[in-house]
Amino acid sequence: MQLTYLLVNILGVIVYLGIAVLFSKDRKAINWRSVLVVLVINLVIAFVLTEFKWGRDAVRAAADGFNWLVQVSYQGIAFALPNWVTPEFGGTAKTMNFVTSALLPILMIVPLFDTLTYIGVLPWIIKWVGRGLSFITGAPKFESFFAVEMMFLGNTEALAVSSLQLKQMSAKRNLTLALMSMSCVTASIIGAYTQMVPGQFVLTAIPLNVLNALIITSILNPVKVTPEEDTIAKMGGSGAASEAAEEEGAVSPDGKKEPYFSFLGDSILGAGRLILIIAANVIAFVALAALIDKILALFNPWLSLEHILGIIMFPFAWLMGLDVSHAFQFAQFMGMKLVTNEFVVMGKIAGTIHNLSIFPAHYQAQLTVFITSFANFSTTGMIIGAFKGLVDKKKNDLISKNVGIMLLSGILVSLMSAGIVGLFVW
Repeated sequence: MQLTYLLVNILGVIVYLGIAVLFSKDRKAINWRSVLVVLVINLVIAFVLTEFKWGRDAVRAAADGFNWLVQVSYQGIAFALPNWVTPEFGGTAKTMNFVTSALLPILMIVPLFDTLTYIGVLPWIIKWVGRGLSFITGAPKFESFFAVEMMFLGNTEALAVSSLQLKQMSAKRNLTLALMSMSCVTASIIGAYTQMVPGQFVLTAIPLNVLNALIITSILNPVKVTPEEDTIAKMGGSGAASEAAEEEGAVSPDGKKEPYFSFLGDSILGAGRLILIIAANVIAFVALAALIDKILALFNPWLSLEHILGIIMFPFAWLMGLDVSHAFQFAQFMGMKLVTNEFVVMGKIAGTIHNLSIFPAHYQAQLTVFITSFANFSTTGMIIGAFKGLVDKKKNDLISKNVGIMLLSGILVSLMSAGIVGLFVW
């Protein structure tokens, strides 16, 4: 029986790639060598991180590291709001709610990653890993650089620090970056994810999403990049600073490094805004979904948003190599994530996802990987808004006309990552 599900899973990965080819803007221009190289790397990484003990231990150690950061942040929360934190972390609460356990730690983690950017550590990692990825895969340098950058910074942040490059690149390459931006996460939020779903699969999903974003976007929107165009422009948050200054950390408009504590204060305020945005989105989307369910129930008690989306997404979920009941439930979670966001789904499954009798290992791994990205309807609006403030009207109009392809790219990348992980976890 497992062999049958494995064969279906393999077929699923092929079908997801086939859908990308079907919707490609120029099938003849697809660089199949690059696609195959990245796919092999994908399979090797998934195999190593799931099949080898040292690979699993490395991923768990990284997950434990993020959990440790979150636990340290609870001490700051307990100082200001002791009745929001449980006694094991110095508070008096019986249990911690979603805001306390998953969101408030962002107040410490975002400034930590911003500090790593300020002192030049994070930009250095992004730069050299991106160059290495370009060398191995044959993908254009900046697209490889951006793939790694978005793994740490998130979509709008990665676009913002790439503003000068965006202005110099063609409209079609800008569209490629917009497609890639659908599949990112922000490193500073990973700690929140690992509090709700299995951390080892969250961290496995991140490199796979980067590689699958390169695969899917190079198929959906293949662009021939000449050696003269295949360069990384000098970078600056507002287009003013040099690459060297950008690599060293934050820079002010006049090219000088901003004083650290001024930078830190802005980072903390930004983290606070991020918490409010996430909380507002989660509350609003859950409430709106509940409202839609109530309205649908007026016509038929069985009708609900989850059931409708479950039917639409069922074929793609079944191709993950799941039995029918799990595939239908997975399809509902897939639809919910696309309509709302990953936090809504994670919050819904947080209490049971670790229970292997409810979520068998194969299902648990694939569901966790699928929801570990920003790919949803609202993200398309964020990306279009970011480009509107960074590039000219012609480039922004091209991106705005391709919202459907952007959403398809995000879905296919998540399906590919989940499908590939599923090949090795049973």
